[in-house]
Amino acid sequence: MRVLVLNGPNLGRLGRRQPEIYGTTTHAELAAMCVAWGAELGLEVEVRQTNHEGVMVDWLNQAADDRTPVVLNAAAWTHYSYAVLDACAQLEAPLVEVHISDPQKRPEEFRHHSVVTPYAVEVVAGHGVEGYRMALEVLARG
Repeated sequence: MRVLVLNGPNLGRLGRRQPEIYGTTTHAELAAMCVAWGAELGLEVEVRQTNHEGVMVDWLNQAADDRTPVVLNAAAWTHYSYAVLDACAQLEAPLVEVHISDPQKRPEEFRHHSVVTPYAVEVVAGHGVEGYRMALEVLARG
């Protein structure tokens, strides 16, 4: 089964951006781990990251058309992007929402709301990059 792991804005700076919150694993390292974890689970994983909302929407629309399962860390778009919400609403295959930190435990009130959650079969939050492995396991279980 093919799976897309889609990462939103600023996640390309993993390892450098607020390591006390997001850890020291780089995005390239995370991508390699996701591919390896996926292979162990019998999944063909493709990892993508963008800082451009329209690109993310295009990827989600293509996943909808192809009926491709998605692991999504929409990052800041999680909290306000109705374009991402509308794209997630079109998905026919399962969507797992993942967050490296736990938005519910963050002090910023705006982080406590997700426009993605209503369309997710599961939310994995607060487990660091290990959360991506957990999200892939959800999809592998079907």
